[in-house]
Amino acid sequence: MAINSRDKGRRGEVELAGYLREYGYNTERMSQYCGKTGVPDVQGLPFLHIECKRVERLNIEDAMAKSKRDAREGEIPTVMHRKNHTT
Repeated sequence: MAINSRDKGRRGEVELAGYLREYGYNTERMSQYCGKTGVPDVQGLPFLHIECKRVERLNIEDAMAKSKRDAREGEIPTVMHRKNHTT
């Protein structure tokens, strides 16, 4: 069975937004179009630029570099990660 990484990423972002809402944050997954920079994967936590990763082996340096590159002035680059097949 082929894994569509785009769908997996979308599901991870939706899951993260829902998890953060359980803690009272008004978060939502942002739609990503053509790799547009400056748009966080999940929006709603003030001053954070969230890069959501759901992979088996996270390359934290690459993920943080992307978050730093995409963060707008005044936003703290942030990476949130869950390993595949875990809760």
